[in-house]
Amino acid sequence: MTTIENTALGRLEREGRLLNAVFKGGTIKPGRFGFRGDIALKFQTQVADEKRPPDYSIEQVLTIAQSGERVIPVLAGYLHSFAYLADVAGVLDGALSPDGSYFMFCNNIDLLAKYRIKLGDVIFHVLPCDESTVWKEMMDLVGVNKDDIKKLDSGGKLDYLLDAAKDLDLSDDEISYEDGLRRMAPVKNRNENRPV
Repeated sequence: MTTIENTALGRLEREGRLLNAVFKGGTIKPGRFGFRGDIALKFQTQVADEKRPPDYSIEQVLTIAQSGERVIPVLAGYLHSFAYLADVAGVLDGALSPDGSYFMFCNNIDLLAKYRIKLGDVIFHVLPCDESTVWKEMMDLVGVNKDDIKKLDSGGKLDYLLDAAKDLDLSDDEISYEDGLRRMAPVKNRNENRPV
């Protein structure tokens, strides 16, 4: 049985960063551990022993890690603000590889924009995401049809989608993180237009 401890996700688990898991366990590939949920980027100050939600996270994360390997080969997630990308690089430092495939869907970039941004030696594909989910966006991006995976369990679906994403060749414009900050729009209030 594959456990999280001996994968690249082990440190994040020990730091208490893996939250709101929809799936967290071994997949159908031998030695592979999958995670769907949130990765906390910045924790709130805790008073006494009360548990507070993080200030912000990579949400709707889809990722896999292989037992005995120290890097995450592929990861997709949602950032409420493009500015958090620097925190992603910081928190996941050492767990990401120059050869990996990393997709960040952001709420506050132009809906037609697609960038490649290099932080350190890691390249992030930054894509827009408005009223959708990372799962649906990734399915569309890699061209996986729901019928292709409907007979698979949660781990199998994650394997299928992320294996397809690993080989994706996106030739988006490469821009600097600073340029991305200049181009980003204001962060939208998530509670706007919601009934009280």
